[in-house]
Amino acid sequence: MARTRNPLRRLLDYAVLGVPAFLFVLPVLYLILGSFKPSDEVLNGLSGFLPTNLSFDNYTAVLDSFNSDATGYFWRFMGISLLLSTVVVLGGLVINSMAAYGLTRLRWKGQGAAFTLVLLLMLVPFEAVAVPLFYLFNDQRNTIYIQAIPFIANAFSIYQFATFFRAIPPSIEEAARIDGAGPWRTFFVIIVPMSKPVFASVAILTFLTQWGSFLWPVLMVSDPAVRPLPLQMSVFQGQMPVDWGQVLAFGVLLVLPVLVVFAFFQRWFVQGVASSAVKG
Repeated sequence: MARTRNPLRRLLDYAVLGVPAFLFVLPVLYLILGSFKPSDEVLNGLSGFLPTNLSFDNYTAVLDSFNSDATGYFWRFMGISLLLSTVVVLGGLVINSMAAYGLTRLRWKGQGAAFTLVLLLMLVPFEAVAVPLFYLFNDQRNTIYIQAIPFIANAFSIYQFATFFRAIPPSIEEAARIDGAGPWRTFFVIIVPMSKPVFASVAILTFLTQWGSFLWPVLMVSDPAVRPLPLQMSVFQGQMPVDWGQVLAFGVLLVLPVLVVFAFFQRWFVQGVASSAVKG
């Protein structure tokens, strides 16, 4: 028979967990509420946390400023970021999952060394290779594809897939081989449908990383026609005088696609995190 938890202990647990939760949520609340304030009220801090008059003027001003800007429109920058993120996410799901399947479920000479190399690549930060990549692809600057191609293959995504694939019982693949299924059919017909949680987890994490990518666009993009949204936000914030209400409104518009993606995949994402914790 399960023991009933002490109500006082439960209240204490909620109080302890509620403090860091509030600290994490507070900047997001300030971002959203500040986007409805005039610029002179945004910098009042917690003393003016709640807006006195809710207004969509900041959002209207952000969109109208791009409509009158000769360099382009807000939705074009949004479309470029969505295109880049979609290419990296979809391409990464295919490439990284297939690589992980080959490293964990197939048997070939040098398999262990290759997987070790993947683990070592996880330790190399992007900042360490950004400058060499810049000189390597300098002739391809100001293009759409060069902003996406270097990030499709990802060592951490391969590791996530490999961790999940290793927990799948080998008997499932043995039964598929008895039925005449080869490695390709086994992967796409059996392994992929069973791996929705890890696919969702990798998709969300990849989208978050690519959507907020800033260093690589700063190095490779100077043409506004191919400028992604985070880089354009930096340009927008640098325009004088700085209207902080409009900057926060821009930030909300930048965050919205991330919330939509998470809401769409959250059920599988939670399953993937939970299963990884149990298997780990």
